[in-house]
Amino acid sequence: MSILNVEHLSHGFGDRAIFQDVSFRLLKGEHIGLVGANGEGKSTFMSIITDKLMPDEGKVEWSKNVRVGYLDQHAALEKGMTIRDVLKNAFEFLFEMEAQMNEICDKMGEASEEEMTSMMEELGTIQDLLMAHDFYIIDSKVEEVARALGLNDIGLDKDVSQLSGGQRTKVLMGKLLLEKPDILLLDEPTNYLDAEHIEWLKRYLQEYENAFILISHDIPFLNSVVNLIYHMENQKLDRYVGDYYKFQEVYEVKKTQLEAAYRRQQQEIAQLEDFVARNKARVSTRNMAMSRQKKLDKMEVIELAREKPKPEFHFMEARAAGKYIFETKDLVIGYDEPLSKPLNLSMERGSKIVLRGANGIGKTTLLKSILGLIPPLDGKAELGDYLYPGYFEQEMAPGNTTTCIEEIWKEFPSYTQYQVRSALAKCGLTTKHIESQVRVLSGGEQAKVRLCKLINRETNVLLLDEPTNHLDVDAKEELKRALKAYKGSILLICHEPEFYEDIATEVWDCSQWSLKL
Repeated sequence: MSILNVEHLSHGFGDRAIFQDVSFRLLKGEHIGLVGANGEGKSTFMSIITDKLMPDEGKVEWSKNVRVGYLDQHAALEKGMTIRDVLKNAFEFLFEMEAQMNEICDKMGEASEEEMTSMMEELGTIQDLLMAHDFYIIDSKVEEVARALGLNDIGLDKDVSQLSGGQRTKVLMGKLLLEKPDILLLDEPTNYLDAEHIEWLKRYLQEYENAFILISHDIPFLNSVVNLIYHMENQKLDRYVGDYYKFQEVYEVKKTQLEAAYRRQQQEIAQLEDFVARNKARVSTRNMAMSRQKKLDKMEVIELAREKPKPEFHFMEARAAGKYIFETKDLVIGYDEPLSKPLNLSMERGSKIVLRGANGIGKTTLLKSILGLIPPLDGKAELGDYLYPGYFEQEMAPGNTTTCIEEIWKEFPSYTQYQVRSALAKCGLTTKHIESQVRVLSGGEQAKVRLCKLINRETNVLLLDEPTNHLDVDAKEELKRALKAYKGSILLICHEPEFYEDIATEVWDCSQWSLKL
């Protein structure tokens, strides 16, 4: 049975087309992976099917009484709400039903016998729905999900505006799971999640009976939970049965076949055009030339998809740093309260160290404390000599209205416009992206703009805070290659072992010193 029907969907931003005549059906129990390069429109597609965005053309139809749960990578949480409030919001529709039930009970006193029968029936239906959705054990359900996602450790009465990226994702995930929707729409759910909770989510989705659509660039995770791939490329959406590796196999075969057909057709076109040009003026051969021309006019010309620019990351390297990159002496990190025990850490030149551990235990705070962006609560961090640091932040500051060109120019005022455009193009951004405001780009394209700033500055130590979040497969592979080739030192926060295993000389488990566990 079809749960969602999308017909002849077309959409674009300004003169940039995202979809052209796309049709799609979601069937009961399908576990779909939605894949494609950054900026192909995966999140836009999710926004259209959840009515957050009106398409330019086409229609989106859900079957009746289907409840949709959407985990949005950019969802905002209101300041002043606690984690408990957000989780309880999952049951908002049940509280509305309870209010409806109380309203019916108030009217019963004045109802006729016929009305009373109808009211009793309606009350019974509402009562059954409330029971089915665990209305009378809401508090224990909230506690259960909070425990599974590690939210109890943070404290359910904590204001959501004070949460880290990973903690925020967990809260939104918890709310979604409590809603028990018929369909799950997940936009990069593993971004900001630590290894333990990615594993938990993997098991949850493997056992999930209903349908879901999942956007993810984490291929091992994707492969473990989906049975269908929809590939978004060049304004089209194509369906492939199987996992991501199966899709890649079939996609390569289709691409090779299309290229061969294209070459054959181009050869035929050239021969026909040559015949027409040589014979149309002669009376004796004019008819033959006209018939060849008709064949040319009717021919459906094969077009090859334009090749997407692949990113190239080459980090510019400064002179060698001193022997030590940094040393900490009884460093206690935190904001209002300590996040760590007193830390005595040191990093030598040439080390490539990965920080791993659960969300919210202070990995980003440690990075910022070492750089001097946050004052320590106690102790100190001393930087070594001759350091040229490069820092990659998890997310750009909200409310930024600059274009990509302006963003790079701000950083490198001596660059010519050609140099700015060329630097952005090397990071895999097209002309249309380059002239857009940074905030309208996808998460992956924004990450490429931030990487563009980093690779064009001379550095000898890189401090990278989850740089793989939002990046597509090609960009992730290229970043991994560039970091392996980098001769400077690296301090990297990352939750993806398959990304950092070949890069790291050491892995530090931050849970050993954190007070937030």
